[in-house]
Amino acid sequence: MPRYRFAARRLRAPRRAARSATSLGLAIAVLGAAVPAAAQMPNERLQYPAAHRDSTVDDYFGARVPAPYRWMEDENSPEVRSWVEEENAVTAAYMDRVPLRDAFKTRLTELWNYEKAGVPYRQAGRLFYSKNSGLQNQSVLYEQDRLGSAPRAMLDPNTLSPDGSTALAGSSVSPNGEYLAYGLSQGGSDFEELHVRSLRDGRDTPDTVRWVKFSGISWTADNRGFFYSRFPAPAAGQALSTAAVDQKVYYHVLGTPDSTDKLIYARPDLPDWYIMSSTTEDGRFAFITLVHGTDTKNQVFYMDLKDGAHPDLSAPLLPLVSQGDAEYAPLGNDGDTVFVQTTNQAPNRRVIAMVLPDTSRAHWRTVVPEQKSVLERATLAGGHIVAQYLEDVKSTLAIYGTDGSKQGAVALPGIGTVGGLSGRMDTPELFYSFSSFLFPATVYRYDFATKRSVPFQAPHVAFDASAYETRQVFYRSTDGTRVPMFITARKGLKLDGSHPTVLYAYGGFDISVTPSFSPTTAVWLEHGGIYAVASLRGGGEYGEAWHHAGMLDNKQNVFDDFIAAAEYLIHEHYTSTAHLAIHGYSNGGLLVGAVLDQRPDLFAAAYPGAGVMDMLRYQKFSAGVGWVPEYGSSDDSTQFKYLIKYSPVQNLKKGTCYPATIVTTADHDDRVVPSHSYKFIATMQADQSCARPVLIRVETKTSHGYMPTDKRIAQLADVWAFTGWNTGMR
Repeated sequence: MPRYRFAARRLRAPRRAARSATSLGLAIAVLGAAVPAAAQMPNERLQYPAAHRDSTVDDYFGARVPAPYRWMEDENSPEVRSWVEEENAVTAAYMDRVPLRDAFKTRLTELWNYEKAGVPYRQAGRLFYSKNSGLQNQSVLYEQDRLGSAPRAMLDPNTLSPDGSTALAGSSVSPNGEYLAYGLSQGGSDFEELHVRSLRDGRDTPDTVRWVKFSGISWTADNRGFFYSRFPAPAAGQALSTAAVDQKVYYHVLGTPDSTDKLIYARPDLPDWYIMSSTTEDGRFAFITLVHGTDTKNQVFYMDLKDGAHPDLSAPLLPLVSQGDAEYAPLGNDGDTVFVQTTNQAPNRRVIAMVLPDTSRAHWRTVVPEQKSVLERATLAGGHIVAQYLEDVKSTLAIYGTDGSKQGAVALPGIGTVGGLSGRMDTPELFYSFSSFLFPATVYRYDFATKRSVPFQAPHVAFDASAYETRQVFYRSTDGTRVPMFITARKGLKLDGSHPTVLYAYGGFDISVTPSFSPTTAVWLEHGGIYAVASLRGGGEYGEAWHHAGMLDNKQNVFDDFIAAAEYLIHEHYTSTAHLAIHGYSNGGLLVGAVLDQRPDLFAAAYPGAGVMDMLRYQKFSAGVGWVPEYGSSDDSTQFKYLIKYSPVQNLKKGTCYPATIVTTADHDDRVVPSHSYKFIATMQADQSCARPVLIRVETKTSHGYMPTDKRIAQLADVWAFTGWNTGMR
């Protein structure tokens, strides 16, 4: 789901369940039914575990909606656990007979095994970054005295649990470089427990901060403590599903228990709003940002901490922008001048400056004006403002002075995506990451003096990208809207409609889907497949208007855009219905689920991963309450009317021949709770009229956004081998 604006939006991965003799006994029954010619599997229909349907019916403003699988919402139920185990056994038995699976897993493991460095940041003159040697379950945190010096490991999360179930979440180094504050979560849960490590001796202090969620770690310049956000402790056994409400900002002083942390800000009148904090590089200001769930409009308050070395934590909290009429993101300051990225009077965003304490709009100064292209993000670095734009879903980097003067651009390695910006006002450099569908994410250091970019620990992947190419096309959706799509395939491909093709999209939460490298895509290409990515409405590719055209009662536009992308690929003979699969994860899983309901005839295979499948009840669980600004809620009579029209669970129809479908989820996903997938797959298995398989793969000790590398590779191999096998790939 969204990144608030954080989001996990790519594929994640579970392990195969052990199978009992009883489970295997009900895995497969030969009934002589036909399957698609492309699959070339024996004529058989799978026998699925029994999932009882009860008589539960919900009344929505006079509309009676059956809910026969309501019992699946109880994650602690022995009946749910038993059903999951039996479903995993059916899936494992099926995948054991797919020859592609072992080939995919072997090659995927080979391609995954390369060093991957994160974008570094400077603190106290040193460099801090994450790095994975290749197949490590989690990346290790490193520090480095200077460019070219030997790195030192600060924290290796792979030592925290033998199975990788304890995940490293966020981390932040104190301004003097002496302490590392970091978050740990069990199975990658959104809930974190914060700890502090001394970087002098590598030992943890007694500090422990609990029930942190959707939070940063923002140190004060005196190095005595940090701001963070936390929720009330949930009832025992209810951490997975308890609604994320009543978040508050606290300040933790090193060496004290979290029970004594100072409450900085709370809004009991706005229980479903998120409240987050940040501090400026010089320690002068602390910002408190309020946002209604995933709404892009927000409010910002600030504290003038005065002397960073002796911050005034009792300073009043004053409004920076409190109207809630647009998006406002503080970038940092230069003395009393604060720079803010905003959509105010600029749907494609601009950067403004205000001189505190004067926040009068009449005195705002435009520093970086709105452009035709979308300003994705900006950062302060080396005395400059670096602006990252998206031009037809491709990144560019422009440099401005703090006075608004244009100072050139950063020459990028090619056409692709900038994946991160890191810099300091007092250091003449910028770090950024760049990738494309055929170019692995590579970190570069840009020197403002020489105007040159140099790779920082460049990766080396055992994949020959020269045999492939990416082209961008534009097609028309149902209402005539022009939609971009990237198509990556082998050079010289004959367009005869015979190629197994995966169409991927997301379409929501103002999130732009841009070119990025994946070992999974590389394996797919090596096996003769085509990989297509459509940038649907609902995303942020073309600014606020593009996002709004795919949210709330406009959500059907997203599904229409996706269907039109599939029809384009077929019409242009890249593929055909017998060879076309659709993939999506989280909000993208909702997309795939809804399109399966609306056009089951158009695809051979589908992968809706961890999707939001029950649009009538999503807001009742965990982070779901925060998505109401994007989707609407069935608690509203008007919004119920459009939600019921596309909610995947409620729109499956008995007697329909659905594409071969595999669903993945984690039994303790506390972002999109697993009952969404459970209810969808149980309904689909009951309604399926033909022998195409309908499977679910449920992982343990993982979450919506986290999965150890070994489990991720195993799940991806299964999902993509299933996709290949059911689209004619051999």
